[in-house]
Amino acid sequence: MNFAAQFFYANYRGEGSLPRRRFSDSEEYDPFWQSEEEHLGASKKKCSTHDGQCHKDGPISNGTLARRPTLICPERLRDFGAEEYLNGDVKTFETTVIGGPEVQLMAPPKPSIKRNKEYKSAPKAPVEYLRFEDISAASLKIQQAGIQKTPCTYSRLSKLYGMEIYLKKEHLHYTGSVKERGVLYLLSSLKQDQQKKGVIVATDCNFSMAVAYHAVELRIPVFVIMPAYSSPPRLRMYRDYGAMVISYGSTARDSQNHARHLAKENGYLCLEEDDSAVYLAGLGTVGIEIHEQVPKLDAVIVPAGGQCGVLAGTAAAIKHLNPRISVIGVEPEEFPLLLQSLKTDSPIKDLYSTPNKKLYGDLVQHTLGTHTFQLAKKMVDKVISVREEDSLVAMLRFQEYERTTVDTEGAMGLAAILAGQLPELKGKRVAVLVGSANMELDLVRQCVDRALVLDDRVSRFTVQLGDWPGDMAKLLDMLAREDVRLLDVCHSRYSDKADLFKAQVECVVETRDKTQNCQLRRTLADRYPTLRWLDR
Repeated sequence: MNFAAQFFYANYRGEGSLPRRRFSDSEEYDPFWQSEEEHLGASKKKCSTHDGQCHKDGPISNGTLARRPTLICPERLRDFGAEEYLNGDVKTFETTVIGGPEVQLMAPPKPSIKRNKEYKSAPKAPVEYLRFEDISAASLKIQQAGIQKTPCTYSRLSKLYGMEIYLKKEHLHYTGSVKERGVLYLLSSLKQDQQKKGVIVATDCNFSMAVAYHAVELRIPVFVIMPAYSSPPRLRMYRDYGAMVISYGSTARDSQNHARHLAKENGYLCLEEDDSAVYLAGLGTVGIEIHEQVPKLDAVIVPAGGQCGVLAGTAAAIKHLNPRISVIGVEPEEFPLLLQSLKTDSPIKDLYSTPNKKLYGDLVQHTLGTHTFQLAKKMVDKVISVREEDSLVAMLRFQEYERTTVDTEGAMGLAAILAGQLPELKGKRVAVLVGSANMELDLVRQCVDRALVLDDRVSRFTVQLGDWPGDMAKLLDMLAREDVRLLDVCHSRYSDKADLFKAQVECVVETRDKTQNCQLRRTLADRYPTLRWLDR
């Protein structure tokens, strides 16, 4: 008999071993080593037999170093070829293993709990809606996509108003608006499946123009729904960008409803200017550029109208880079949406006013968003409103001193300076954001003519001349001596306002400046007692 058989048989007879367990003939077990579940004292486990369960519940000590009892059935010895040794005398040897003391496993320590009633968990910091990291990432992405850094140059208007004025010329973008920054980053962030389906817009504004241009550049199908009253030059501009233009409805609301209907049916994304974090991050990139281009800056003046996205994004970037720089928002006096919202401490959705929509355009077409209001409330130092007259004169100053044509949104920052509403900026370095230059030619002409009148450069007066030869020539000769340009003249003999044997003469003249205008008024008043200056 070999040693293995002796060892198995000794365990079977139980000589010097621990109490044995009984097993049925059909139970399956490991003759050399116990299973992991049995070693750890696992609960009952079913055996793959036909006659019931096996209970391997022998005494197991936790951490005991001793001889392991071998549980084996004699019938299983046939599997090892040792059946012939069961009938003979077998000499067994008892082996004892002496180990160290029993080691008990310790339970994992429980976390200590402070029982102090005054203990409170630290409040979590609120998640910022617009982080500087998002603006920085947007700046890198739009530069890689083709947006060039616009110049921020020293203006000749500085000497006129007693401060260092730097103009951030965002109107030099391809579509003439700062909205290109936010739109390009918004379109670039769309998923590929949405880019394949396309986008749709339904308003004639700077936002829609930027969407039409950059969507075509990114090879995204774009559709523009325009009302029937839209001007042909604007429709032609959208088509030149490569967009599919559809004229629908008699009002802007009809176009918007139709755009939403098409988007729902065909899977297009209906884009409207809102206060999403992606769009605001793209607009905020202009603040990073201003801070880089103008060192030792004291203040930044930004137009604030409609959604106020440009103001909120720029303020978020500027205040992160240098909190000491003042951020000032300017909005039209006819539509003070942000000012009224700050007074009521909540964003106003509908402001009951009737601004000139043809003149202000984007500044009055949208409502103030919740996120932009919170950012403006936290980041913007001052918000002021300017009159229509000041905006028109500011447009005139841009043409005279900067040789450029901007719209009312682009001239809003300069309007606040020339109106005298920012005396605290005298002698300081100020950056003015020129955000837009999209205005139709006929409207530009009307604005310039009106601005010349408001600036006392064009005046209109009436006098009564005698019905004698040479009286009209004497008036024209006087105007020529004063170096005044005659724009229009109307001679009426049959006016009900003229005296008998008198003729009513109405003249429109242009002077160089206010000084020359005052000199002309004194000269004419001394010569013609019937002089009357007409209201502006």
